[in-house]
Amino acid sequence: MQDATEPLGELRRTHRCGELRADHVGNDVVLMGWVHRRRDMGSLIFVDLRDREGLTQCVFNSANAKSAFAMAERLRSEFVVAIEGKVVARAAETVNPKLATGEIEVHVERVRLLNPSRELPIQVAEETVSIDESKRMQFRYLDLRRPVMTRNIMLRHRFAKAVRDYLDSVGFLEIETPMMVRSTPEGARDYLVPSRVHAGAFYALPQSPQLFKQLLMVSGFDRYFQIARCFRDEDLRADRQPEFTQIDMEMSFVGQDDVFGVVEGLVHHVWKNVMSHEVPMPVRRMHYREAAEKYGSDKPDLRFGMELQNIDEHVRGSEFTPFQSELDKGGVVKAMVIPGKGASSRKETDEITALVSNLKAFYASRQGGELKSSLTAKVGAEKLNAALDAVGAQDGDLVVMTAGPAATVNTQLGRLRLEVAKKFNLIPANKFEFLWVVDFPLFAYDEETGRLVPEHHPFTSPHPEDAHMLDSDPRKVRAAAYDLVLNGNEVASGSIRIHQREMQEKVLGCIGLNIDDARAKFGFLLDAFEYGAPPHGGIALGLDRLVAICVGSDSIREVVAFPKNASAADLMTGAPVEVSQDQLETLSIAVRVPANKG
Repeated sequence: MQDATEPLGELRRTHRCGELRADHVGNDVVLMGWVHRRRDMGSLIFVDLRDREGLTQCVFNSANAKSAFAMAERLRSEFVVAIEGKVVARAAETVNPKLATGEIEVHVERVRLLNPSRELPIQVAEETVSIDESKRMQFRYLDLRRPVMTRNIMLRHRFAKAVRDYLDSVGFLEIETPMMVRSTPEGARDYLVPSRVHAGAFYALPQSPQLFKQLLMVSGFDRYFQIARCFRDEDLRADRQPEFTQIDMEMSFVGQDDVFGVVEGLVHHVWKNVMSHEVPMPVRRMHYREAAEKYGSDKPDLRFGMELQNIDEHVRGSEFTPFQSELDKGGVVKAMVIPGKGASSRKETDEITALVSNLKAFYASRQGGELKSSLTAKVGAEKLNAALDAVGAQDGDLVVMTAGPAATVNTQLGRLRLEVAKKFNLIPANKFEFLWVVDFPLFAYDEETGRLVPEHHPFTSPHPEDAHMLDSDPRKVRAAAYDLVLNGNEVASGSIRIHQREMQEKVLGCIGLNIDDARAKFGFLLDAFEYGAPPHGGIALGLDRLVAICVGSDSIREVVAFPKNASAADLMTGAPVEVSQDQLETLSIAVRVPANKG
């Protein structure tokens, strides 16, 4: 064997590195991959060879294969090699139960060095080593070699395949929609693409395929889906990317229950086939207002309890000003039980309060049947005990109370509920709790502009029972909209759509678009509604976020092959970059950099 790299020639691998099992013992095999680890034991050298499917232990013996052994002495981490040898059963005491190939090893007879590797800028073999995220993204092609990242990307593939298999089985057609579209107001800023042919004009990258999938319903393709790339120019965080992927679907002649049935079937199929987990069906439903009242969120995490509870009537009439003054102003007093934390010290309760900014919290508990609270003198033992009974506090539990406007109290206690659950490890692992949240308001009020804006998007149908209030009191109108929530994350959003021109123009008018504006921006859709548009509805599920939850990550960057960072920059390729003046002139574009960014 020569020290220099060798061509692959006619040699081809017979198995992947994670495939060999006990029933392959005695087989002659060819494996190809990367040197994951190398251990020199003198006359024996052990190399763990890795590819995307896993590891195989390969043994180089100086007595039996001198040329191969000589090459093994030169191998280092991430060298690419081809190994020829025989599958041998490991001795019982050396079997590795943590490894899929742990019952066997390959005794190497020949080895080819296909390509060496420089010293790595990031660790690949040691999964427990913490790596700076910017380094990981700069060398993403190496980061993706790490087994944890390989598993994430492979699970994403299986997830997407299971989605396609299921939707095909229930009559959906996968149809692609354009990537360069007309800019329309959909909530976030558009990414714009200049046109060379039409100087001064721009396409937009789609924030979603919303308009096109509705047009497909008009076209008669009554069950459409697409695993679609979407683009939004918005501020980023761990679960956002400027380009992301959603499972987009639309169907005709349906109501809300029909959409729920399809999505629940999809969830059940994917989780059973990809995660080996049975999701109980049907998925629970909860009204938007109930979610806000009980959990302080429109995407409640149901993996644990600690519901928010109203104790107005139990503390009303007390001498405790922070409670009574808020009640007199129409506010509320609410409480939450933290199980088993009744013996917390003042320092510990202060740390709990500090988990949420601007929270004014008060505490009470019973220990050995005795009431413990700084509020006893002002509120009274009888009222406090009644409040603790009402919220179901057991001996040794800690009850957190706060007062204020209902919306503020719900939001603050809802945040505290989540932070406390994380702090005290109250969230069970490997649990998936799905929830439908329904009956959202159709519009939200924008304080800055003083105008109504769509709670979901402007193509959402008003709830049939509330449509008559569009003219008289639009803020009270509910939407025929729904969100799917998983473990406290909104993972899907959808609605029954407007399919009649008159209703669509009325809803657009509510958000400040007159008929001329509406025709300028959505004329093609409004026209389509006059040619026999069927009733239709749909939903879009966030593929990135669903897969991130499945792998136990808070960041979708862990399941996206080549993500951007929090500044929407690609640290590997350097994008975005300035382009040449010639390119700008071809597109009839002049660039003006703001003074504070120059």
